[in-house]
Amino acid sequence: MKVLIIDDDADIRFVAAMSLRAGGAIDVVEASGGLDGVRKAREEQPDVILLDMMMPKMDGAQTITALRMQKETATTPVIFLTAKTIAAEIQGMKDLGAAGVLIKPFDPRTLAADVLALLT
Repeated sequence: MKVLIIDDDADIRFVAAMSLRAGGAIDVVEASGGLDGVRKAREEQPDVILLDMMMPKMDGAQTITALRMQKETATTPVIFLTAKTIAAEIQGMKDLGAAGVLIKPFDPRTLAADVLALLT
């Protein structure tokens, strides 16, 4: 499985990538923001995208909208990885078409299992 992590925080990307790669069955691609993420998603064709909601220039809502507009990523599952915890905000992310929402700080020991659980 290939996962694209789109997050402007290099530390979050590092920990998430390390966590996902730990089992050996997940290939990870990283993007530092929405524009870079949309491009890498088109080029890399990931199986799932972990997307931060709060990013400068192009936030998560704008990014998922752009992903849905390109044929290569129109149906790619997107899971928001966010610090937003208010129920209405989480529902708003799901309304954007997210396959699920994972809350930061996430547990690095269970991140891969949490992602898989949201995909099934």
